[in-house]
Amino acid sequence: MTGPIIWDEKQKTDKKRILIDPITRLEGHGKIEIFLDDDGNVKNAYWQIPELRGFERFCIGRRVTEMNQITARLCGVCPGAHHMAASKAADGCYNTKPTEGALAIRDAFFHAHFVHSHTAHFYALASADFVCGPGASVAERNVLGVIDRVGLELGGAVLKSRAKAQKIQAIIGGKPTHPVMSVPGGVTKPINREEQREILGYADDLVEFAKTTMQVFKDVVLANKDYVDIITNTDLYYNETYHMGMVTDKNEMEFHNGPIRVIAPDGSEFAKFDQYDHLDHISEAVEEWSYEKFPYLKNVGYKGMVTGPDSGLYRAAPLARFNTSDSIRTPLAQEEFAYAKGFFRDLGITGPVQHTLVAHWARVIELLYAAEKCKMMVEDDKFLDPNIKQHDLQPGGRGVGVVEAPRGTLFHDYECDEEGIVTKCNLIVGTTNNNGPINCDVAKVAKGLIKNFEVSPGLLNMVEMAFRAYDPCNSCATHSLPGQMPMTAEIRRADGSVFDVVSRG
Repeated sequence: MTGPIIWDEKQKTDKKRILIDPITRLEGHGKIEIFLDDDGNVKNAYWQIPELRGFERFCIGRRVTEMNQITARLCGVCPGAHHMAASKAADGCYNTKPTEGALAIRDAFFHAHFVHSHTAHFYALASADFVCGPGASVAERNVLGVIDRVGLELGGAVLKSRAKAQKIQAIIGGKPTHPVMSVPGGVTKPINREEQREILGYADDLVEFAKTTMQVFKDVVLANKDYVDIITNTDLYYNETYHMGMVTDKNEMEFHNGPIRVIAPDGSEFAKFDQYDHLDHISEAVEEWSYEKFPYLKNVGYKGMVTGPDSGLYRAAPLARFNTSDSIRTPLAQEEFAYAKGFFRDLGITGPVQHTLVAHWARVIELLYAAEKCKMMVEDDKFLDPNIKQHDLQPGGRGVGVVEAPRGTLFHDYECDEEGIVTKCNLIVGTTNNNGPINCDVAKVAKGLIKNFEVSPGLLNMVEMAFRAYDPCNSCATHSLPGQMPMTAEIRRADGSVFDVVSRG
């Protein structure tokens, strides 16, 4: 499908539904349904998640010490984030906190994980929309098309840098993808000086690679007026929402330990709360057309798929962290953070940046921050501290672990009995936090681009760009089970024609 789709009069009557299935360049499964009115304009559009995994239910009855390995297997894209959140929740269930040495080791691991994840999304999933162009053919709009344009040298650097980030995770975490490093109150093994030297070499290279990536973003995206016009266009990729992100007590960017801050659409601080208090601020709604829940701010309320100050929908991803942070503690990332903030001040934006595609810029700034922070933690004396675990452990009660996953704020909330067996489990993952805003963005872009029954693959890709900015991971985001699971079975003849259709739900 390469040219525009122009429907004839009969099709205009019979086909008022555009289905993008499957949607592309994301983790997990999803589809977009676009419904047209009689004039061929978009009446509404839905970002739908048709898969259900239900990991929360699987976890009940398991030992809480297993949770950081079970939940890490929700997917292979962000296992480190689930391992960290589950480890923090297990600390709470065992009524302990990690030693300073263990915390330093966990922190270095986690920031290497961020580098690995953000590199994958920027180069393999998102960059094709800019490097190749939103309207490029499907055959070109992929990672091979990106490499063809940026060159084999940069393509090789991407692969090498992801491998180095994975090696850091393997040395610290025991395995590069599904770590086995954390136990209640600490980690399983200390780091020796030889390992520190090896990790530090990789970390130095990751900082240089992150600097290169920032320059690529400036050269390819910010230097292209057409792309900047798309990014800053308020008629398409723009919605006014609340923003959520973890910060330090000084409102500096933080991924691992700190309070959660919420910024209102006007830029004021709406809330700042401890991880154990998240249920006082967040609730989850259910819609019958998705297996993914819709979190919202309880003190604002749920109004459905609408945005603005009266809607409790909020975003929690790189763009949200960009808005909730006042500064960044590492020098190179702070310099880029300040430059980006100044860029939008020059456009007259003094409150939070609500332009959805700015998430890609924020993600590259985070890539640089994560590389710097990883190196900082590896150089810290605490990284070599042999005191790596607590021994006075008492299971029983509630444990909450919150971290910033690459895709947004990640909540793990467990309760366990005195034997350390999980009796209750709730996860709110990064993508779930963004579910409502993703729907709003997809609908707004579809309404802005599709007119008079005229649509093209390029326009449909621009609709997909609305969700791709969030880097969604639907494998770990699907938790809602609104009644009996719908199912449709098609019985086909040997020639492929449909003999019968049986539906439930």
